[in-house]
Amino acid sequence: MSTTDQQVRLKIYERTSSLRADGQRAFVHPADAPGRFLTARRVGFAILIAIWAALPWVQIGGRPAVFLHVESRRFFLFGGSFDASSFWLVFFLLTGVLFSLVITTTMLGRVWCGWACPQTVFLEGVFRRIERVFEGNRNERMARDHAPLSLGKFWRRTGKHIAYLLAAFLISHMFVAYFVSLPSLLQMMTRSPAEHPYAFAWCTTVGLILYGNFAWFREQLCLIVCPYGRMQSVLLDDDSLVVGYDEKRGEPRKKGKPVEGESRGDCIDCNRCVVVCPTGIDIRNGLQVDCIACTQCIDACDEVMDKVKKPRGLIRYDSLRGLRGEGRKFIRPRFFFYLAIGTVLATVGIFAIRTHTDVEARLLRVRGMPYIVADGQVRNTFELHLVNDSDEQRTFGVHSSLSHVEGEVLIGDGGEHTLDIPPWTDRRVFVVVRAPVSQFTPGIVHIDVQVGDEHVLREAPVLGPTPHREESEESHERQEE
Repeated sequence: MSTTDQQVRLKIYERTSSLRADGQRAFVHPADAPGRFLTARRVGFAILIAIWAALPWVQIGGRPAVFLHVESRRFFLFGGSFDASSFWLVFFLLTGVLFSLVITTTMLGRVWCGWACPQTVFLEGVFRRIERVFEGNRNERMARDHAPLSLGKFWRRTGKHIAYLLAAFLISHMFVAYFVSLPSLLQMMTRSPAEHPYAFAWCTTVGLILYGNFAWFREQLCLIVCPYGRMQSVLLDDDSLVVGYDEKRGEPRKKGKPVEGESRGDCIDCNRCVVVCPTGIDIRNGLQVDCIACTQCIDACDEVMDKVKKPRGLIRYDSLRGLRGEGRKFIRPRFFFYLAIGTVLATVGIFAIRTHTDVEARLLRVRGMPYIVADGQVRNTFELHLVNDSDEQRTFGVHSSLSHVEGEVLIGDGGEHTLDIPPWTDRRVFVVVRAPVSQFTPGIVHIDVQVGDEHVLREAPVLGPTPHREESEESHERQEE
């Protein structure tokens, strides 16, 4: 390729993006590109939005499938119930999601960005479709941008932004439903905002942020704000699945009808792949950080190839190695490395979740002296903290025993104790161990907390003066005299 051609290609690259070379934004109006990938993505968007909207409504075990009740610090996830003390388990959930994203990117490229990211799902599945209803196709939208203000332009733009606001506030209310019970949310929506200012403020703030994002900021969130787009250069390799252009087959690209004896590739330089791109890039310039792998350029190019009677696949899903004609290696060292790490993380996470219980018991020595001697007895005082982390009332049976020490254990007002603890609450009970000074030897108190078939065992040392210590103290006193 000559220096002149390289300069031309560079100029084209600089202007085929939503950010110009001088840093100013070029507002993108992607054209429609009907095809098999667009149909599949729209079906996927509809399914994802339906699942997201349904989770607060679907009941599992009498509770919403996903409900994060921050006010009471209770969290319900697909039948499991947790309180703030169990929130550490979210670490395994977030780690699993992040690690899955890393593996998916390494193997399948930016399929998350193009097919499942909420930014893409709502922008392409809701807001761009609203835009097309009110303002038409790409050419009509661009012409209207440069046309003077008229009655038709005014009512179309006004109607579009009203629809944007309605969609944004609907999404914000659905989002708040994850944190406020649905009956409460419906009640709030029918009453004055002054009666629930915090919920109203949250809905309004989230709705306005969504409106600003989807009405104006759009692809800039992916290019400027989202760190995942910057991470892809580290995660991708030559065997990762990407949306790419087959340069060996397409170059040299030329417009018009072929001339006999002319050397040219299959690309007719129609720029159809550029005008359908939601980030305004030219996929023919190679793998770029702006590409979200939405596959619209594949549908557009396949449509053109059909018209010019050439095989599809000039732009396709493939690896960089495959686009160079060298084949693709799915099984590679990185795959086994990620598999090993994933196995370890999954094992630890499953163990933590399976060993997690909604019944807790803590036996702690009360503050102050570790023991007291009074009326010929040694007394050790503990506090038994019982926690019911479930969403139903539980009966706690508390039983005690002593090892290596002769004495008695008083739990609350008796030796044995039974407590009915309401859901998501706790109780504190004093445990007193008494033993005669004359027969005292250090020992251990055992507390067995039984809830149904589940047992929680706790123990603590019983302290006090020993005969050896008493003799040492008496000898020390005689030496001083």
